[in-house]
Amino acid sequence: MRFELERERGAVVPAFVVRAGGVVRAFVNRCAHVPVELDWMPGRFLGVDRRLIICATHGALYDPATGRCVAGPCEGASLEALEVFERDGGVYLRLPLP
Repeated sequence: MRFELERERGAVVPAFVVRAGGVVRAFVNRCAHVPVELDWMPGRFLGVDRRLIICATHGALYDPATGRCVAGPCEGASLEALEVFERDGGVYLRLPLP
């Protein structure tokens, strides 16, 4: 699921949430290789097998549990993680944000 995140000084950045191994994870929607959005279709981040996050532009593959690039041009780099938690069926960002 995509959402927008307002950072300090009013900067708005795209972000997304995925569920990995039953746990919700959130990341800024920006490839670690080149600053482009990852989704291969709006709001679609996981590959066909739903095991890895894939960058539609460069094919980089990220572990959804950690955000670490496991294959592709940015191998070893990581997505910018956002801290989230679940409560009463909702997903919430933990504040304050960086």
